[in-house]
Amino acid sequence: MTGGIDVRTGATVLKDVENRTWMTTYRGPVLIHASQRPDAIQPAEIERRFGVRLAFEQQLGGVIGMVDIVDCVRPHPSPWYAPQHFAFVLANPRPLPFIRWKGALSLRAAAAELLALVDEQIMQAA
Repeated sequence: MTGGIDVRTGATVLKDVENRTWMTTYRGPVLIHASQRPDAIQPAEIERRFGVRLAFEQQLGGVIGMVDIVDCVRPHPSPWYAPQHFAFVLANPRPLPFIRWKGALSLRAAAAELLALVDEQIMQAA
């Protein structure tokens, strides 16, 4: 999933939905990819709206964690919900050490090479 927030800041732990203009029937784990470009929203606005302070420079252009999509609804009561969007309801966030990887839009099967790198990171952390 592209556009995730760095899980090491705690933002993804607090963020219970990911907004999209399209729905999905997929339920299960997804990798969180931090896009190559920072979001237009400034850190001060994130802190004001959501009470989350981004403590350091965010890493961009790679995988930063995993989360489970457990539902897709519209609307959702979360403060993270953007009206007129579908809310991918998130659970069980797991941070990963940054893995530089080119992202793409939408949901898709991860490349075998990327999954091997993720497995390696998980094994090293255990």
